[in-house]
Amino acid sequence: MSEPNSQLQAKFDRSGETEAIIIIKAAPQVGEKHGETICCAGIDLSGNWLRLYPVSFRNLEDSQKFGRWDRVKFNWRRPNDDARIESRRVDQQSLQIVGKLKKSERQKFLSSSVVSSLKHQRDLGKSLALLKAKIMAFNIEPKSESDIAKEAAKFERIRNQYDMFKTEKVIPYKPCPFKFKYKYETDDGIREGTCQDWEIETTYFKWQKLYGQEQALEKINGVFGEEYPSKGMLMAMGTHSAYPDTWLINGIIRLDEIDQPSLL
Repeated sequence: MSEPNSQLQAKFDRSGETEAIIIIKAAPQVGEKHGETICCAGIDLSGNWLRLYPVSFRNLEDSQKFGRWDRVKFNWRRPNDDARIESRRVDQQSLQIVGKLKKSERQKFLSSSVVSSLKHQRDLGKSLALLKAKIMAFNIEPKSESDIAKEAAKFERIRNQYDMFKTEKVIPYKPCPFKFKYKYETDDGIREGTCQDWEIETTYFKWQKLYGQEQALEKINGVFGEEYPSKGMLMAMGTHSAYPDTWLINGIIRLDEIDQPSLL
């Protein structure tokens, strides 16, 4: 089957302006090259995945701070240091929120993007996927105090390097003290991974403040470990540029079941 014209053209475009619906907004990460950034990705209006980076979310204007399902417009160019076909280097100043995908439209919009095999996606040369999997377990694991301290120190050290000439005060990053892990089954077999969805971390901090740690974790397990899998959920998956065969859970999307036949 031949590829749609939009996908063929996207292989050759080196820069442009486009619109996409945000699907992935992972928890912040820090690196020596780009400072504090988030992994975010969306699906454009032709159904193509796009990875937006580097996005320093906390340095965006309030009017630019997008969430899942927001429709955003931005200027981009192809990165020289990332061969993944979906990757786009975004001009942060060009980011605009121009709409939001209605709840009633989400299932139809995502239906053509749902897959059940990550191996098949890699064979196609893709590094982003919307996975329908059987959830076997959801586990919450505490991080060690030393790991939390190292994570916080790394954020602070690198963030200070990038914020040296800025006058506004940035809220310090607070590492989440827990890892949220899924064990799941795909057409390729059984996998396990840590969920990096920012929603889980922010939900934990919100509920921890309201109810205390024990009850917050109970509620997290009830929502993300029981309610979502039973009612229907999709896993937004992505690979790391340095480890193209390792799939990470970048986002969890609560959505009623979408019928999708096995690819195998």
